[in-house]
Amino acid sequence: MQRRVFLAGAAAFASAPVFASEAIPVIDVHVHLFDPRRPQGVPYSGPKGQPPQLALPQTYRQQIPGTGIVGAIVVEASPWIEDNLWILERAASDPLFVGVVGSLDPSKPEFGEYLNRFSKDPLWRGIRYARVWQMEGGKQVLKPGMGEGLKLLAQAGQTLDMANPSFDLLRGALLAMDAAPDLHVVMDHMPSLDPRPETQQLYDSLIAELAQRPNFAIKLSQVIHKDENGATVTAPRARLDQLMTAFGEDRVMFGGDWPNSVGTATIPQALSLMQDYFARRPGMQAEKYFWRNSQRIYKWKKRDAAQPG
Repeated sequence: MQRRVFLAGAAAFASAPVFASEAIPVIDVHVHLFDPRRPQGVPYSGPKGQPPQLALPQTYRQQIPGTGIVGAIVVEASPWIEDNLWILERAASDPLFVGVVGSLDPSKPEFGEYLNRFSKDPLWRGIRYARVWQMEGGKQVLKPGMGEGLKLLAQAGQTLDMANPSFDLLRGALLAMDAAPDLHVVMDHMPSLDPRPETQQLYDSLIAELAQRPNFAIKLSQVIHKDENGATVTAPRARLDQLMTAFGEDRVMFGGDWPNSVGTATIPQALSLMQDYFARRPGMQAEKYFWRNSQRIYKWKKRDAAQPG
């Protein structure tokens, strides 16, 4: 069933010419690392319906032979403070990994101290935190202390990753950038937000508003994803075109989302779909999507001769 769904989704892209994948190196900006065998366990061990995943540098490398992926950025999947150090250590052990996006709560009083401590590691590129808001009188407002923390993050020149996309989360991103205009925000897995006919106008208006924020970027990842009923679907080309038109070639990046993608799409499948999509576009747009934009947004430094830059 998974193969049939993938092939059906990929058919929408099939009219594109063959993409010379070996010509453009790829930086995968969305990889998770964790080890459920640890004595203390892990708060996340992979997607629902799948056995616990062993997500280590060596197991990630097993997923990418022949793909052209030459570097990756780790995005934290644990809210435990100590796990930031754990993923930094794992990423440092393998030059394939060029950056780490950790997990800290910007609204906490100790945020500045932790940010300063972890920022001393050259692999640390920013944080992933989603719910920057709370509800007051039926209205979304920033949590107390959140604005101050986000300003510290912006002053450090680091990014705020946000996932998984929802209308509330998109509004939360606007609140975050209102509080810290210099903050670079990255919305993970943007194609996985499936608007319904009754929410299409809201979707379009939020996309248009976010497009006006020059520090807002998106990952065109989870193009193949599970819908609200658990079925595997592929975001239509029209949605990718809308996102590309709104945000332009300088604010989109590739992410494989491994191992959260297990049971939905392999990294080669996700990569092939996007290579077919960009085959219709100028080569420089593909280079920006597959690696150049990630270097500018995350400011990663190459650690291996195969990496560009």
